Amino acid sequence: MSDQAALTEDCVFCGIVAGVVPCAKVAEDEATFAFMDIDPGSDGHLLVIPKRHSADLFDVPAEDLAATVLAARRIAGGVRAALGASGVNLLNCSGPESWQSVFHFHLHVIPRYRDRSRDRMTLPFAPGRPADADAIAERARAVAAAL
Repeated sequence: MSDQAALTEDCVFCGIVAGVVPCAKVAEDEATFAFMDIDPGSDGHLLVIPKRHSADLFDVPAEDLAATVLAARRIAGGVRAALGASGVNLLNCSGPESWQSVFHFHLHVIPRYRDRSRDRMTLPFAPGRPADADAIAERARAVAAAL
């Protein structure tokens, strides 16, 4: 990483990038770093981060976001091939209410398996229960207007 000033002293993920916090490294390129999650939701659950510090989805520069997403896609393919995952979830949490606990932008790459002994993840909501169509349309208009 060429810009050491971009690392923040109190960020555990910046410490991982700097090599002062140990991790099980999976991959690294000029812009990103991937390592295993220490509290995995499934076998092979890992994190992909930009090397430059950004707090969350709303703070990360576009080039770091793109690099992180592309690295996550490449690594997800490796997870599927190496571990026999049936599928993969990519998850980003931005803000405490969305379960973000480390405030350095990151993507979770979560392998999914038919064999539930390898996968403790469950849906946090019940799909298949559509909301009121008028309410959905109103929210769509509000979001579109905010763009």
